[in-house]
Amino acid sequence: MSTVVRAGHLADVRHGEVLRDQAVIVDGDRIVDVKPWGAVQTSTSDVVDLSDYLVCPGLIDLHTHLIGNLDHGSYMPYLTKSAGWALFEGVRNAKTTLEAGFTTVRDMGTFRAFLDCDLRDAINGGIVTGPRIHAAGGYVTSSTGGGEITDLALDIPLPRDFRIGVADSVDEVRKAVRTLIHGGADFIKVIATGAGFAAGTTPGAPEFSEAEIHAAVEEARHYGKTVAAHAHGTEGALRAVRAGVRTLDHGSYISGSEIFDAMKEAGTIYVPTTYLIHWVDDQGASSGFPEEVRRKVHDAVDLSMDALREAVERKLPIAYGTDAIIFPHGENAAQMKDFSDVGMTGMEILQSATVNAADALGSGDVGIVEPGRFADMVAIRNVATVDDFHIFDNIDVVIKGGEVVR
Repeated sequence: MSTVVRAGHLADVRHGEVLRDQAVIVDGDRIVDVKPWGAVQTSTSDVVDLSDYLVCPGLIDLHTHLIGNLDHGSYMPYLTKSAGWALFEGVRNAKTTLEAGFTTVRDMGTFRAFLDCDLRDAINGGIVTGPRIHAAGGYVTSSTGGGEITDLALDIPLPRDFRIGVADSVDEVRKAVRTLIHGGADFIKVIATGAGFAAGTTPGAPEFSEAEIHAAVEEARHYGKTVAAHAHGTEGALRAVRAGVRTLDHGSYISGSEIFDAMKEAGTIYVPTTYLIHWVDDQGASSGFPEEVRRKVHDAVDLSMDALREAVERKLPIAYGTDAIIFPHGENAAQMKDFSDVGMTGMEILQSATVNAADALGSGDVGIVEPGRFADMVAIRNVATVDDFHIFDNIDVVIKGGEVVR
């Protein structure tokens, strides 16, 4: 038996418009048709009546970390609890994220390799509740780099599963990529620069050569996979873009025409993560974040917004990602304010978190309410337009795979 979702208003993100009184016809977990409500025969169908709601595609966050919990801005506590405990926290975080309206996420990796793949499989198997997950499996990082736990004494060895992706040469990068893909990764994440939360690293400094990043891209391509680059500084970002990464994530310090021209020419999708910077700058001290972390983040407050503004002005492809874990899961939509502040319209913001994000994933299954895609939708009551991004702060209805989950 099919289900019909009656949408008082429906956001058509492919064409950038809102349609009135539409019917979304669902068979199983897929959309089979979208048509005006008046053209639908409903006698043999179940109806989900959202005639008083604006219905949009399920939202997508391209940069989350669902596994574990970041305690006081330090990675070291990941060593004090078991993998099982980290997964339990991931189950909680996944449920919170889904209920916030984010029906698909790209999980950007865990320090204990492959726990995000386990969570993905548990969700897909119906064991726990959560969004659709595209999992990185772990980090391809240089030793003592932005993807390592660096706030331990050097004479304390890390367990093997914390160092699966550590690589310091082209050949080691290729091996790390193969190991992650063979372990179940959906894509590869390369740590191209230092990180704000990795003690001792410099966010603006490159940590892989262009040849090493290219090796990751080439090796991933053999398996039909893409590469996402964590990159804050301009030189590391340039190396990643020239090497052929699919997305450039963060870009907190990038500046100058060279990097933006390179991204435009390569078609690199920009995934800025600005909200976490504001959040840590405002709340890092009271939340117990180390002074080094707060200093690094504070340095990026204005620079990150300048980078986002220039990307918007240059009409670069922008997709939505937040780095949820630095700030509480469930607040994923809060970053929409930053996008609005640099001149993006409500529809453009929604497109960044739906059709643009789906394009970054290479997925024809999510991101748009149209035939053939998963029946993933969110709805907000008594709203008729997407002009005000604040509507996504309090989503009333969440549908994943045709089932109302909230």
